[in-house]
Amino acid sequence: MRIHLYEYSIQKGLPRSGAPPQIPRMQRGLPQQRQIQDVKKVIAVSSAKGGVGKSTIAANLAIAFALQGLRSGILDTDIFGPSIPILFNLNGEPRLSTRNQLLPLSNYGVKTMSMGYLVGEDAPVVWRGLMVMKALQQLLHEVEWGGLDALVLDLPPGTGDTQLTITQQIKLDGAIVVSTPQDIALRDAMKGINMFQKVSVPVLGMVQNMSVFVCPHCHQSTHIFGSEGVAKKCREHGIRLLGDIPLDARICDDADRGKPTVISEPKSEQAKAFTLLADSIRQEISV
Repeated sequence: MRIHLYEYSIQKGLPRSGAPPQIPRMQRGLPQQRQIQDVKKVIAVSSAKGGVGKSTIAANLAIAFALQGLRSGILDTDIFGPSIPILFNLNGEPRLSTRNQLLPLSNYGVKTMSMGYLVGEDAPVVWRGLMVMKALQQLLHEVEWGGLDALVLDLPPGTGDTQLTITQQIKLDGAIVVSTPQDIALRDAMKGINMFQKVSVPVLGMVQNMSVFVCPHCHQSTHIFGSEGVAKKCREHGIRLLGDIPLDARICDDADRGKPTVISEPKSEQAKAFTLLADSIRQEISV
């Protein structure tokens, strides 16, 4: 009997609900999940939708962890559009350890790794899927982190090969999903939540980004993208609202100059929002 390629991929990669939980992963055609060496906790930051500020939140979160005394790292898993080198004001090719592992580049007390360090700043990554997956596997398993309490994974948009490879190959302690309150972003965010639930990754909660704009002149608050979108979805689906990040031009400016808000403006309301987010996640994963 012929099986449609799409159905075959679903059977191999994302088992249908109702699949017997006692069947070992290898018998279901899935690779064995592994811990990332010398890393205690791994948190995936996802959005499923591009342009909602996920990488900026991931960077501020990793730095907030470091400022709280954790040994913190961030791994940029976006092969085609890496952002971490810009956000951390880092460049240069990583050196190799004596064990032939990539050594992270560090700034602001955070160890970082990204495909952006391995290709030119303006060089496009024009690769087919197999090459992308090989590069991703190397980033996941061939970096010498040197002991971390928490590693933040900055995932690319979508729910495709990269997300599936990560959830199949490493043990995630949880995922957070970032969205603006706008319905068009929330629709994709819910797809991301459903993906994590389907592959048995705990969803720690959602983060509402760009929630409210406070005019610096008249101090009037305006909900440009809506006010309760993410909070409403959290209530409907029994998901925790982990954080609420305001819409502020300074967050964007800080990111563009490679000095995220928790470093450049540590006493600001924006920085406090990122710190509260870090506190909420630490409660969820006990770190």
